[in-house]
Amino acid sequence: MFTGIIEAVGKIKQISITGEGARITVDTQTLDMSDVNLGDSIATNGICLTVVAFDQHSFTADVSKETLTRTGFANYGHNQKVNLEKAMLPTTRFGGHIVSGHVDAVSTVKSMNQNGNSIEYWLSMSNDIAVYIAEKGSITIDGVSLTVNSLTEDQFRLTIVPHTSEQTIMPSYQVGTKVNIEVDVMARYIERLLLKNNNQQAPSGVTEALLKQSGFLKG
Repeated sequence: MFTGIIEAVGKIKQISITGEGARITVDTQTLDMSDVNLGDSIATNGICLTVVAFDQHSFTADVSKETLTRTGFANYGHNQKVNLEKAMLPTTRFGGHIVSGHVDAVSTVKSMNQNGNSIEYWLSMSNDIAVYIAEKGSITIDGVSLTVNSLTEDQFRLTIVPHTSEQTIMPSYQVGTKVNIEVDVMARYIERLLLKNNNQQAPSGVTEALLKQSGFLKG
């Protein structure tokens, strides 16, 4: 489990992709590796990876074929910058939101605009994840816990303050950049609960009528 608060920006030192998956080694830069052990989890651009080897300045992990298919890892290469966060501890300050490290989709940066000292990003939103994204709700982009500021039918907007830009890989984003998305896990649990209570099996069956019927919205 993670919080979406990035601890360091690392670089991929080596990546070997085959038909069965991949193995990567990440230069962890400023990430504190003193408490890392074999088998620990480190979120890398929002993807939960298991440490299979490490030293003071790097770690190695295997990436499954499923992960390559569902995330941006298939397009990563040498010196690719990545957001890093170690798995949270019971004593960790919870500054972001609940992040599982399981990517739901890959989105594309559609536009970028300066707004005062912040940058507004519009990102694509496919139909299969749109039901889970709400205005002022939480979303994870490349492992970063962020707030959705507005929505259209097929895009959502993020407003990124200078501190977030400075501590993440977001300054490297351009129009067309692919990013990993994890929707708020609470949205998925609510959907599961509503579908079970209403004997529905559709993966995206949450509608306004269903929410009203279940007491989440007033008629």
